[in-house]
Amino acid sequence: MPATRILIVTTVLSAFGLTTVHADSDRLMPRDMPKAYTQECAACHTAYPPALLPAASWKRIMSGLDKHYGTDASLDDATVQSLSTWLQAHAGSYRRVTDAPPEDRITRSAWFVRKHRELNPSIWQHTSIKSAANCIACHTGADQGNFDDDSVRLPADLRGRKGVGLRSSDD
Repeated sequence: MPATRILIVTTVLSAFGLTTVHADSDRLMPRDMPKAYTQECAACHTAYPPALLPAASWKRIMSGLDKHYGTDASLDDATVQSLSTWLQAHAGSYRRVTDAPPEDRITRSAWFVRKHRELNPSIWQHTSIKSAANCIACHTGADQGNFDDDSVRLPADLRGRKGVGLRSSDD
């Protein structure tokens, strides 16, 4: 294909948002992640990409840090303001996150439940996983916001074990 033709095709595709960028690429961790997000949030759980929740969810989460899912995760006012501004700026605005999930939990969002529907619910109880919120246990690139199916790896203690992973046909 001549260079001019490639340029025209690329321009047309870009105009319609049809470039080669993956559909989920907007869920990657933004490059401007504040150091406080890693130090404070990722110290206890996966540093979730802000695009996994809508702005309203992040607002509620940041305004209730004193009772953050059963834990006091309070921060000083300046840090709360800084992180809140960043989370709002990068919050999810695409179709799958327009509605806040129950209790503002990523693991209860419709898309999360749909993506994990074939997993046996008992998998979340294994000591190497602990909960559905421990994304890094199976998603090797979760710390960079990469949740691509091709990078999923069950922890070593669960690989090949019968009854672990996919639901049986009886479930």
